[in-house]
Amino acid sequence: MDIEIKLVSIHTVLAIVAGAISYLLYIGAIAGLKNEFLAVFAGLIILYLGGQLCERLFGKEEVGGMSGWLWNGIVPFFFVWIMVWVILYNL
Repeated sequence: MDIEIKLVSIHTVLAIVAGAISYLLYIGAIAGLKNEFLAVFAGLIILYLGGQLCERLFGKEEVGGMSGWLWNGIVPFFFVWIMVWVILYNL
């Protein structure tokens, strides 16, 4: 399997998890915390940890540095994260 497909797949799964966690933090379902900033911060932390995980699994050279991580990690993560968060919020 190509490295780009693996990166996008890992970041997509993490984005679904981050979207659900952000939604729960946004509505105050986790320990009474109702904070939009905390919801966004949790998503960004998950994104950073996912990037570090991919660099350790595949190596920095294989990931392609910041450019590879931007197009195969950050962009798919951001769109899926926001999409899941909005869909859950509108249920």
